[in-house]
Amino acid sequence: MKRNTSVFLPLVALFVVALAGCQPAAVPTNRETAATNTSERAATVDTAAIERELLRIENDWPRVLREKDVEAVRRVEADDIVLVYPDGSTGGKDQDVKDIESGAITADSVEMLDLKPKVLNADSAIVTGRTLVKGGKYKMPNGTTIDVSGEYRFVDTFVRRDGQWKLVAGASVPIRVGTAAAASPAAKASPSPAMSPAAQ
Repeated sequence: MKRNTSVFLPLVALFVVALAGCQPAAVPTNRETAATNTSERAATVDTAAIERELLRIENDWPRVLREKDVEAVRRVEADDIVLVYPDGSTGGKDQDVKDIESGAITADSVEMLDLKPKVLNADSAIVTGRTLVKGGKYKMPNGTTIDVSGEYRFVDTFVRRDGQWKLVAGASVPIRVGTAAAASPAAKASPSPAMSPAAQ
C-alpha cells in the first residue's frame, strides 16, 4: 500500500501543477480596470484648462442674451440638449435659438454668480451657479409678457464632442427669498429630562 501511495502522491502533485498551468490568466475585475483607467486619465486631464473654458462659456451668457447672439447658442448648445426651465417645463435648442433670435427674452441685466465647475473626466463636467436677472421679460407665444426677474440656481452639464464643449443639459430653479430656512429641517431641542415622567 505504501508503494501505491508513494507513486500516487507525486502523480497527483504533477496533475495539480499541470492544471494550474492550464488555467487562464487572471482577468482584472471591472473595479480594477476602472481604477486603472481613471488614474491614467486623471494624469492627463488638464482640469484647470477645462474649468477656465467652462467658466468662459458660462460668463458669456449675459452677452449672448444682450446681443441676441444665436450663433453662440448654436455653437455651445448640443443639438440634443435637454433643458428644464424654472417653471418645470422642458425645452431644447430650437426653442432657445428662437427665443433669443426673436427677442422674446430680454433683461436689463443678467449676472452669473457663484460659478463652480466640477470636472468629472476629460470629456464631461458640470457647472453650478446662480443667475440674477433684473428687468427680465419673456414674451409668451400667445403674446402676453411675463416678468422673469429674480434669482435662479442652475446646474449645466457639459460633454466634449469632436473636441468642443457642448451643453447637453441644463436645469434651473427659482431661489425663493425667505423660504430656504423654512424648507430646511431645523434642529429641535430635546425635551427636558424634568418633563419626562421617567425622570420623576
